Amino acid sequence: MSQIAAKTYESAPARQVAFLGLGVMGYPMAGHLARAGHHVTVYNRSAAKSAAWAAECPGNATAPTPREAAAGADIVFACVGNDADLRSVVLGKDGAFAGMKPGAIFVDHTTASAEVARELYAEAQKLGLHFVDAPVSGGQAGAQNGMLTVMCGGDAAAFDDVKPAAMAFSRAFTLLGASGAGQLAKMVNQICIAGLVQGLSEAVAFGQQAGLDMHQVLDVIGKGAAQSWQLDNRGKTMADDKFEFGFAVDWMRKDLGLVLDEAKRNGARLPVTALVDQFYADVQKMGGGRWDTSSLIRRLR
Repeated sequence: MSQIAAKTYESAPARQVAFLGLGVMGYPMAGHLARAGHHVTVYNRSAAKSAAWAAECPGNATAPTPREAAAGADIVFACVGNDADLRSVVLGKDGAFAGMKPGAIFVDHTTASAEVARELYAEAQKLGLHFVDAPVSGGQAGAQNGMLTVMCGGDAAAFDDVKPAAMAFSRAFTLLGASGAGQLAKMVNQICIAGLVQGLSEAVAFGQQAGLDMHQVLDVIGKGAAQSWQLDNRGKTMADDKFEFGFAVDWMRKDLGLVLDEAKRNGARLPVTALVDQFYADVQKMGGGRWDTSSLIRRLR
């Protein structure tokens, strides 16, 4: 079954692009670029994943290294795991920067630190390249449906050049400031989610303990001030003890680690976020590292 849902694409000039990292997010994102008419060359650490993608998107190409994937590309997109993974596909003799043509743009969709974004932006400038940090929100479903929200940091000219192609997998693609601003905005996003999911977990657990029909209750309160994406999309599955969804606890802990590290640098006080991070650590100890983030409710049962 395809990981890339049907979508109607806005008309945009065809570009030569590369995509580095074909995980649960990158695989469909690269697919939307191909289906929108761009010529895509992909790289993945597992060559088998690249081959599977190419079979699903005929007429495009695979490459054995990031450098070879990036050669000749107008735009190089990436979506990998963390700061170290990002540096590994960008820097060094086989990294993308070594293969990119002058003036090409690197767009990083990894949720990484603002620090690494600024570091790679500066390195790109030295080489006559451009770098945009562009983490995403919307999860696996958003990637598959081509409906991600993308938060960007970098130069306006590079952002404007990239946006028409990036709308193949986006519903919103917004420049929020200088290099690092995209990553900082994603941290704001994750702070919001952490508190919301804990609150929803406590509400569902409380209602069940009180003997209420939580499906009915969620339908009712979802029409009022308690409404949120988490309530609409995860409330009933939490009530049903189902956690087989896209965004894993392990990933959330990685993201909250970035948040808490940044807070130490900028002096922000995040008592609820720090507490929820420890609750997610409890879920990991329960064997739930790959459960969806809504599994916080498991601690309360």
